[in-house]
Amino acid sequence: MASNMKYIPEPKTAAIVGCPFSGGQPRAGVDTGPIHLVEAGLADQLKGLGWKVEFGGHHQFEEIHVDQDPPAGIVKRPRLVSQVTKEVAQTVGAHIKAGRLPVTLGGDHSLAVGTVSGTLDVFPDACLIWIDAHADINTIASTGSGNLHGMPVSFLLGLNTPEEIRNLKNPNISSENGDDSAPFEWVVPRLSSDRLVYIGLRDVDDGEKKILKDNNILAFSMHHVDKWGIAGVMERALNHVCPNRDRPIHLSFDVDALDPTVAPSTGTPVRGGLTFREGHYICEEVYETGCLVALDIMEVNPSLEDVISVNQTVAVGCSLTRCAMGETLL
Repeated sequence: MASNMKYIPEPKTAAIVGCPFSGGQPRAGVDTGPIHLVEAGLADQLKGLGWKVEFGGHHQFEEIHVDQDPPAGIVKRPRLVSQVTKEVAQTVGAHIKAGRLPVTLGGDHSLAVGTVSGTLDVFPDACLIWIDAHADINTIASTGSGNLHGMPVSFLLGLNTPEEIRNLKNPNISSENGDDSAPFEWVVPRLSSDRLVYIGLRDVDDGEKKILKDNNILAFSMHHVDKWGIAGVMERALNHVCPNRDRPIHLSFDVDALDPTVAPSTGTPVRGGLTFREGHYICEEVYETGCLVALDIMEVNPSLEDVISVNQTVAVGCSLTRCAMGETLL
């Protein structure tokens, strides 16, 4: 069967990028999410959809040694998250340059600093569809928690000042490789606010609401899903970031966008989220554009619930991936 993928050459190949990483937030266990997704048979499921699948094992980040990584102001583990996401950016970018579609399994959503940067390195005009209960757009100045999984979009958009980023550097810690740069100085903010859209928001900090308004970023909360239905929201979202259905799409899906009754095993569940079908409809519509170039499935945390809930959440993560990669109901 011929592929409808506009940017992925035949034979279409997916590269699973396993990122068992939890450094962007305080709760343990999210680093085991990718392992559970792979063990659930995700690679074989994608092969069943006609994809060649490459998976060379999970990233271990063994060369990243951050023995001392004290907070920079309120921001926690800046050196670790910066180094890990830089490596992820290089991996994702290399897969895209080679014509593969990277499927990054997280891990916490701070990883998107790397995944989206990797996409934008190859496709500077790519758009970002961010599915999440949270906006993850806090800046160094606005964050209340200092957890970097709530901040990746601010780095991608360039909302932090050079001085704020330089202040993340600890003058008492010298880099092992002689690199004198501050954490996240490597990030080139290629994303523009008109190429970003949110769907599923329902737990947004006051500071983030101001950032969204000040930067004129299109965001659909659950109120909009209730008002227009998921089909209406997706049509508006795609018309905004990919109006001619010819712009590369990076889809970053945090499973906490789904209602906790659908995906209970995640770090920051919020009631009133997307239904099972609404989440899958989003993925199906993105696939139908033919423009998908990268996919993130983030924040599956198998340590937080009972076995049944964990299996349910892992199964949903796999099925979302399959829908974004071409599985249909008929």
